[in-house]
Amino acid sequence: MNVNNFSLPARRLATVVAATALAAAGPAALAHATEDQGGASAVVLRTGLNVSLLNNSVNVPLTVTLNEVRAPRSAQQSALTASLDGVDEGKPFTVLGAEVAEAKARVADGKAEASTRLTHAKLHVPGLPLVSLIEVEQVTSTATCAAGEKPVASANLLGSVTALGKKVTLTPGGPVEVKVPGVGEVRLDLSQTRTTTRTAAATALELKVSVNPLNLNVAEVEGTVTLAKATCEAPAAPAEPVSEVKPQGAPESAPAPAEEGLAETGGSSMTPYLAGGSAVLLAAGAGAVALARRRGRN
Repeated sequence: MNVNNFSLPARRLATVVAATALAAAGPAALAHATEDQGGASAVVLRTGLNVSLLNNSVNVPLTVTLNEVRAPRSAQQSALTASLDGVDEGKPFTVLGAEVAEAKARVADGKAEASTRLTHAKLHVPGLPLVSLIEVEQVTSTATCAAGEKPVASANLLGSVTALGKKVTLTPGGPVEVKVPGVGEVRLDLSQTRTTTRTAAATALELKVSVNPLNLNVAEVEGTVTLAKATCEAPAAPAEPVSEVKPQGAPESAPAPAEEGLAETGGSSMTPYLAGGSAVLLAAGAGAVALARRRGRN
């Protein structure tokens, strides 16, 4: 019987096994493989506000985003205004206007990066057409996540900030509250950053808004506003290559032991010696029987 041994090199075999397992696992495993590429996102403005008109008889969600981008593919946006329809007697309402409003996101070469920049910006809400909810000279945020390295996040406020017509001095120590009688109040959180082993996030300004001009209940606005936010998730670190070191002079494959050829019959390398011993014992026994018969006849 001829036995042919077929074996794949270890590296190729590992690739085949991994590909087969991934295909068998289905969409969930494929999604996980995509997540290992990392990701990045950036947004200049995001609002989560609710506008109540005419004593809460009409509620309009004021959800606006400006220059929101996501990667793994590189993306960049730089629109300068964000508008909303349906809250100002049917006319477009400008929520944010700026001289510069940029958002970038990129994932490449084992690194995920996101950044924002907003300069000379004014934010308005319905009910306050002549007074800005907030004005900023310049805010920026960045988030960088490289495979195998500690993520980094930073947010900066450059220049002055005005809220509800009042100049505000912001400090990293805590939030600042601005209250204007007959108009409303704004709570501002400055330069928030957060990092984990693989992620980073930076927000230049986070606002909590409650506005009710002159308490007339004509346009009551409540909710949150985010300015200049960047986030990232690092790509998975590349796996270390498997070392395949063989002793010098060692043959590619060792010869099979002699007993392997007799495994199916239960034999071993001792079989010829045992067979020879059995033949000697059998001959001796036959001779003893013949001698006893002769003595009985005599």
